[in-house]
Amino acid sequence: MPFSSLGLSSALLKALAGEDYTQPYPIQQEVIPAILNKKDVLGIAPTGSGKTAGYVLPLLMNTQGKAASRNRHVSVLVLVPTRELAVQVRDVFHHFGSALPERIKALAVFGGVSINPQMMALQGTDILVATPGRLLELVESNAVHLSGIDTLVLDEADKMLNLGFREEMNRIFALLPQKRQNLLFSATLSDDVTHINQILLHDPLVIKIEPESENIDLISQLAYFVPEEKKGPLLRYLIKRDDLQQVLVFTSSVYSADNVADKLRKNGIDAISIHSKKRQEARTSALNKFKSGSLRVLVATDLISRGIDIKFLPHVINYELPRSPKDYIHRIGRTGRADSPGEAISLISPDEQHHFKVIQKKMGKWVTMIDSENMDLRG
Repeated sequence: MPFSSLGLSSALLKALAGEDYTQPYPIQQEVIPAILNKKDVLGIAPTGSGKTAGYVLPLLMNTQGKAASRNRHVSVLVLVPTRELAVQVRDVFHHFGSALPERIKALAVFGGVSINPQMMALQGTDILVATPGRLLELVESNAVHLSGIDTLVLDEADKMLNLGFREEMNRIFALLPQKRQNLLFSATLSDDVTHINQILLHDPLVIKIEPESENIDLISQLAYFVPEEKKGPLLRYLIKRDDLQQVLVFTSSVYSADNVADKLRKNGIDAISIHSKKRQEARTSALNKFKSGSLRVLVATDLISRGIDIKFLPHVINYELPRSPKDYIHRIGRTGRADSPGEAISLISPDEQHHFKVIQKKMGKWVTMIDSENMDLRG
């Protein structure tokens, strides 16, 4: 089924063709016509399944010719859990919106930066992408009004609830008009999502894209058994030996992310850490450098990984394992996307060996393990 059969405008079809997008992803086939027809949607789909473009494209069409009745009264609100995801979603709106004959203004607002520029930028905004806390600050400052919201999108709703946003979200729901279109997207159908589905959605189209395990088939997985104190030398050795470029390294803590990046730089490997303790400007700069390919290694924590969406990321390395098998799949799923192969490497210490066996069992795949004992890491 081509994009041309989904009801999109000729301008958007031309923009898609220019990007060599010929066939929609399964979730896009379902949700684009439903959103155009103003239906509520519950989409359960993993990261990388095409859901962002799936709602961005029809929302741009629905917003055309419908300027806000009053200034600072936006018509579309997209709620996301992190600053990085807010910027990513806004960029997708900008990218496809630029192809339309009529200007549609999309803005991302989030904490960690000065509120004043965001307050000024809200003038004339049609589509607002926001983290809950900053949105409430802007509402309290009368910088934006939610009474004219025509469509509400909750992106990564499962993470938003898990991260403790429920109270803020309930406050936001109370400010919205009751009659509106609701689009809910989540990676999993947890009890929290089921609860919010019952509150928000009216006769929704429900679509579920089957789990991430199908997406990891393109990923070549390899693990190295290594003492904890030799993880740093092994990481540096692998990057240099195989001349790895654009490598995303995962750690389990902010301290570890900083330490790993520091050691890489001291050994001549261009690396930057990115985590929640860094200023927003530093995070944005690091992410842009990594996406453009000008930064060789980005060392990240799990929370930040939500905003790292790179179509052809070749290498992911687990310096430390995450706590849950789902997080492991989410990490390695950063690579092997858009039908392109990728490589995921895990460094497994003796203390992590049992946990890695649990992860493999849950994943349904056994990973080849190489003992690093006889490797000359100075070579």
